Amino acid sequence: MKKIGRQTLFLTTSEHNPRNGESTFLRLNDGRIMLAFTEYYGEEWFDHAIARICACYSSDEGETWTKPVIIIEKDAEAQNIMSPSLLRLPNGNLGIVYLRKEFVNAQKLLCMPVFSESTDEGKSWSAPVFCTDEMGYYCVINDGCSVDHLGRIWVPMSNHGSGDDPTSDAGFAFQTYRNAVIQFACSDDCGKTWRKLPATIESPFGDDIGFAEPGLFEFADGRLWMYCRTPYGFQYQSFSDDRGESWSPVVPNFHFTSPDAPMRVKQVGDLTLAVFNPKGFSCVSTTWEAWRSPKRTPIVCAVSRDGGKSFDSKNKTSVDGGFDAFIDNCYLLEDDESSSYCYPAILETADGFLVTYYHSNGGEVCLNCTKVVKVLYEEL
Repeated sequence: MKKIGRQTLFLTTSEHNPRNGESTFLRLNDGRIMLAFTEYYGEEWFDHAIARICACYSSDEGETWTKPVIIIEKDAEAQNIMSPSLLRLPNGNLGIVYLRKEFVNAQKLLCMPVFSESTDEGKSWSAPVFCTDEMGYYCVINDGCSVDHLGRIWVPMSNHGSGDDPTSDAGFAFQTYRNAVIQFACSDDCGKTWRKLPATIESPFGDDIGFAEPGLFEFADGRLWMYCRTPYGFQYQSFSDDRGESWSPVVPNFHFTSPDAPMRVKQVGDLTLAVFNPKGFSCVSTTWEAWRSPKRTPIVCAVSRDGGKSFDSKNKTSVDGGFDAFIDNCYLLEDDESSSYCYPAILETADGFLVTYYHSNGGEVCLNCTKVVKVLYEEL
């Protein structure tokens, strides 16, 4: 498998900045590229440690970047704000969806998706509003929100329930939350009002983990593809032909093998890209994260040339269930399996595309530094 891309930015950590990540890109009206990310600025790295949203900017198609600046600070009551998705709204303004965490008592931690709008290209932001009025613990993946061809804002989310929150070394114990289900919040008026669609997508296995951190891709004909993180060795998927009112039975996508980690799918010019970790659970593997989950390494980019309908090569015939043709359209972004990589985001440039993701940088957890790589079309 060919390795592609070169590093153009690496946001390292420090004593009072233990984690940088969950990034998202957007092209501004003046041509610059904005990279927004979660900056943890306390002493701890775990998911509800103190954090805010910062940004770097590039004026040369991602070749060089400014130093980070704060764009949204957490409010006094919040534990943190994190995991942003930048959007260009139908009215021309910028939107951002991110997660806000708050303890409502010593035993309960809420994590809610919120939306803010900017009328000045990200210099200032409106007061955040909840994307759903049903309080609970929701996961919304960075760079995972989108605007469809009819102008609807989509917030795919995994609902983990209201939760009782005993503290563990990594913050809270996820297993105390209910079997997660996939739900969708949406807005048809540029974020002024929000509603949660009635349909849910649930794991068929009845365990206490379920599905998490869904992504959403809209095909050219308007059909929706939901894919999500699972502990079952694959990305699972479902499809909707009626704008999310109903969904097909959820099944594994056997091409997208995966540890318990998210995938990102984006359209870049004539190409559809899927960035993911291709190695799932192995009973003989010795590569584990500190929290005893399979290590998220390597990280690859699969390329579709038919709008995401197929990631197989058009000029190859299948001899092993399609995997030879699929691998023919996969490229390595990182091949050093001593490190770990996750939570990708993607943006088109004039000559290729940018991919950003967490990089463990020699640490024992992948939630560490943020790396940006630039890939030229000629490399594919």
